[in-house]
Amino acid sequence: MARAFCDPSFQVGADQTGAVEAIARLLVPARTQGVPVCFTTVAYRPDGRDGGRFVEKIPALRELLVDAPAATEIDPRIAPVDGELVLVKKYPSAFFHTHLVSLLIADRIDTVIITGCSTSGCIRATAVDAISYGFRVAVPEEAVSDRWQGPHEASLFDIDAKYGDVLPLSEVVDYLERLPAPLGPRRTTGDPAAA
Repeated sequence: MARAFCDPSFQVGADQTGAVEAIARLLVPARTQGVPVCFTTVAYRPDGRDGGRFVEKIPALRELLVDAPAATEIDPRIAPVDGELVLVKKYPSAFFHTHLVSLLIADRIDTVIITGCSTSGCIRATAVDAISYGFRVAVPEEAVSDRWQGPHEASLFDIDAKYGDVLPLSEVVDYLERLPAPLGPRRTTGDPAAA
C-alpha cells in the first residue's frame, strides 16, 4: 500500500480507501499483541532494468522510482511505526528476492496474514509463495483490493480454494485480539538486535 498505489493520479493507483481502513483496523490488535508487521513496496531504477520482464510487461511500474516518496512510502493512514520494516521488492511476491522468509523464521512465525493490493497480482503471488514455504495463509477479504472487480473476485476464489483461507475481516481481528498477551519483549522484524 505505497502512496502511489493509493493515489488515482498514478498509472498504478486507485482509490484504496476501503482496504486501507480495513488494514488500519487489523494493525491495532496486531501491534497490541506484538505480532510482527512487515510492509512491502515496489520501486525501480529510472531505466527499469532492475524490474526485468515485469516492468516490460507493465511499463506503468517505471513511475515507481527508488528515490520517489510516492513509491517508497506507505500510505500515511497505515504508516509503519518504529520497529516495522518496509521491504522494497521488484516483483509481485513479497517473498521473491527479499529476506521476508528469514525474518518470519527468526520470529518463529507459522501463519501470515496478507493484506494490500493488488489481489490479482501481489496478494495472489505472495499467497502462493507463502504456502510454498510452508506458512499458513489468511487473507482478510476487506483488507485486499484490486483495480478491477472481476480479477479481484477470481483471485480471492483461487486463494481460498488452493493457497489459504479468505476470511471476513472481523474474524481475523477477533483472532488477533484473542492471542495471548506477550510474556516479554519480542523480537520484531525491524529490530534484529532486540531480545
